[in-house]
Amino acid sequence: MTDEVPKGSEPETSESLKAFGEVVKVFRKRAGLTQEQFAPLVGYSLPMVASIEQGRRLPSKEFVEKAEEVLDAFGVIRAAAKHLSRKAGLAKWFEKWAELEPQAVTFYIFENRFVPGLIQTPAYARTLFEKQIPALEDDQIEAKMIARTERMRLVTDHPLTIYSFIIEEHVLRRRVADSEVAREQIDHILSIGERRNIDLQVMPQSRGYHAGLGGPLQLLETEENAWYAYCEGQRTSQLISDPKEVSILQKRYARMRTQALSVEASVGLLREIRGAL
Repeated sequence: MTDEVPKGSEPETSESLKAFGEVVKVFRKRAGLTQEQFAPLVGYSLPMVASIEQGRRLPSKEFVEKAEEVLDAFGVIRAAAKHLSRKAGLAKWFEKWAELEPQAVTFYIFENRFVPGLIQTPAYARTLFEKQIPALEDDQIEAKMIARTERMRLVTDHPLTIYSFIIEEHVLRRRVADSEVAREQIDHILSIGERRNIDLQVMPQSRGYHAGLGGPLQLLETEENAWYAYCEGQRTSQLISDPKEVSILQKRYARMRTQALSVEASVGLLREIRGAL
């Protein structure tokens, strides 16, 4: 099965988020508090409280517990939080793939646009979000940063998962931010590449044709040995589970691993790029 969802990249709300926001609002008003009065009591900003009540932001566990305590909500707020279905800062069309990522025992990623999200630094990620078109509001950027930071932890929190990253050389040379951010990003990639469960390869600019010219690609295998693929373009995405289609993309990725620089040569090129910054 191929699920193609031509959606925009904005985080979308869900009925469970709206319902949770209404629950908080009802108990806040029951307590006789305005949003301005309630915000400092739970230790969050007024815009954050407003966004949660509007169903635009996923509340943290700390917010849930604090709101439950401050509003003396009889456990209702805590219970409502159990049914929340959207992760903070994730586009609705990305949710299915995001649910699969933590289940991966094998994870392959090819990227020719920017450094893969799982190995971005916070500064690099923030730069991409701040320059996004259409422009994002501050609370949307913060929501995306929370989601991205959580996803970044997959690489370090799952040491038994086998990761393979193939990145086009021009991605590493592109200055999406200032030199300090670029150097930090290269240093992070080099550090990540030292882990035993991670192979990091660079597809050199000197390579003419290669099997990844069709665009970025992600493949993962779950504990049940089921394979899935994910492809993403401008305002479109595909989650692919059809074994025949996934097999084709596996073959392409396997060819790319032979066409990219070796892990050792990739480290050398990364250090060369780092030294030129």
